[in-house]
Amino acid sequence: MKLSKIGWAIVTIAIIIATYLPLPVLAAIPPAAIVADNSGESFVSKAVELVGSAVVRIDTERKITRRIDPFFGDEALTGLPQQQLLRGQGSGFIIDRDGIILTNAHVVDRADKVTVILKDGRSLEGKVRGVDPVTDLAVIRVSGAKNLPTVKLGNSDLVKVGDWAIAVGNPFGLDNTVTLGIVSTLKRASSTVGMTDKRLDFIQTDAAINPGNSGGPLLNAKGEVIGINTAIRADATGIGFAIPIDKAKTIATQLARGEKVSHPYLGVQMVTLTPEIAAENNNDPNALFQIPSVNGVLVIKVLPNTAASVAGMRRGDTILDVNGTVIHDANQLQDVMENSHVSEQIQVRILRDGKDRIVKVVPKELNS
Repeated sequence: MKLSKIGWAIVTIAIIIATYLPLPVLAAIPPAAIVADNSGESFVSKAVELVGSAVVRIDTERKITRRIDPFFGDEALTGLPQQQLLRGQGSGFIIDRDGIILTNAHVVDRADKVTVILKDGRSLEGKVRGVDPVTDLAVIRVSGAKNLPTVKLGNSDLVKVGDWAIAVGNPFGLDNTVTLGIVSTLKRASSTVGMTDKRLDFIQTDAAINPGNSGGPLLNAKGEVIGINTAIRADATGIGFAIPIDKAKTIATQLARGEKVSHPYLGVQMVTLTPEIAAENNNDPNALFQIPSVNGVLVIKVLPNTAASVAGMRRGDTILDVNGTVIHDANQLQDVMENSHVSEQIQVRILRDGKDRIVKVVPKELNS
């Protein structure tokens, strides 16, 4: 069959289009199926094998006392205290063969009874050794078991954005559930995710973290624990947060010994200050006061009966450095305070009325 000149032209155009158009987009392939060794086993399954038996379910019970509402209850019993049993559930992981388990503080909050369920089905009584609500960390110890499987703790300081993130836990009571994602960002301040009562810089991940995952481990591709799954945002989908494991290591040791974790507190409400922010404020005719065009932290309120108020700090002061460490933003100031010591004097350099001043502050204990 012979083609006419027009026919050959159409064929030529079709070949050119086929050559330069991108290939069709294939359906999404699970990442675990992409990265596999010659045996076909994915890095995810290998990582989970390393820690799976050390991930536990934590069941809690707490008794509360309430009074019967006469509208709903028997009028004869009105005003009499009635006990109600509240049950909760979360995850945790074993960090010591003698039964030391790391989890979230909110998982065991005010629990009267803690039961730890191992992957092999064993049920062990747990005792809360220590709780630190400020970092949302808690340590449980189980009795009646020896040589338990443990996880391998990694180094969260080595984690990079884009690294694999594997979340293991017991969401909705479904034991040993695994989800896969990546590290979305690092050093996400707790204050920016609505947790103003915490002092944490989270690892943010898109690995699914659901109710019941709290306290479970976040793993890297090697199966090392890099974080502790701790929170999900109610107003977002696909965003989860984990406490960096390096933050947890020191605190866990203190909690396991039954010690209280100290959190030095300055006692100010503050915002990060930059020349751009200062210019925007100073050009506003309704601004309450003019602020200096510098980098630092602006004090917007000094709370009463705090270290800052005792030292004479005022609203409008700009914090420039603490003990010689230049302060660039509010999160950094929080970190510097966290690394100071309660009742140990620090020198805070501030800018007030255009003049440098040194204020000597003795930090108090947070929530003291």
